[in-house]
Amino acid sequence: MRHHSPGINPGPVTVYPIPLGNIIRNHGIGFHCYADDTQLYISVNPDDISLLSRLEDCLLDIQCWMAKNFLMLNTEKIEVLVIGPKAARNKFHHLNVGNLPTQPNMVVRNLGVLVDSDLCFDAHIRSITRTAFYHLRNIAKLRKMLSLNDAEKLIHAFVSSRLDYCNALLSGCPSGSLHKLQMVQNAAARVLTNTKKFDHITPVLSSLHWLPVKSRIDYKILLLTYKALNGLTPEYLSELLTTYNPPRLLRSQAMGYLLVPRVERATAGCRAFSYKARQLWNGLPPDVRVSGSLSIFKSRLKTHLFSLAYRDTSSSPS
Repeated sequence: MRHHSPGINPGPVTVYPIPLGNIIRNHGIGFHCYADDTQLYISVNPDDISLLSRLEDCLLDIQCWMAKNFLMLNTEKIEVLVIGPKAARNKFHHLNVGNLPTQPNMVVRNLGVLVDSDLCFDAHIRSITRTAFYHLRNIAKLRKMLSLNDAEKLIHAFVSSRLDYCNALLSGCPSGSLHKLQMVQNAAARVLTNTKKFDHITPVLSSLHWLPVKSRIDYKILLLTYKALNGLTPEYLSELLTTYNPPRLLRSQAMGYLLVPRVERATAGCRAFSYKARQLWNGLPPDVRVSGSLSIFKSRLKTHLFSLAYRDTSSSPS
């Protein structure tokens, strides 16, 4: 379970993260910084919340440091998110973290993504579909005046970009949730190609060379995996991947496999990047895994996922 409090915002000043990071590290608190947004997180046992005092001391030190440097902790923008099973979250209804707002939120916005306590991302998916359909209705009104190329650019700018933004977080989500996003992509394809509502959509998606939503999610995860294995991502991602090294010399050792960890909770653990990335990676053909460059990997990966998605054209994403 994590205590997640984004929103430490002193104003337009963005040169403070280095000393602020040192303060947080001294308390052994995990954190991420982006511009003037700082997120603190800590894992605690619901039956032992003594670690929360470490978080309280950290926040108090941050307040003191900001006061000394003529900055102010904007308490109105601080949010608390408790992530974990509902029974465990109920023990955190009333947190005691100094004089700061401590009522946990059900949903918080993190760099444009709506994160909820269950990590089901239902609120985020609803937000995407609502916004995407709004833009699609506007594009549909202009479609007759646009060329195919210009219309596709509009759809990618206002719709596809939203489907792809941080979509790796949606890996392992229930098929019903992903179906809502697939409906958005299907509608976009119909608007672009003037396809009727009840016409079969799979051939249309295939002709446009659009990967279905689930395949786009797998593509993003596998792309991050390739980058992590080749030193193109931050260390905290590459540290989550372990190369498979059998105790004795086997042919599989040269195949580029990753060691897949065991997970305690299939519903939650199987969605973690440390598991999902390795599982998807090991399922790739050898020639895709051993691609010599990022551009070659992207091309081979899309070809592979495309063939998997449309090898049975009788089944539609619907």
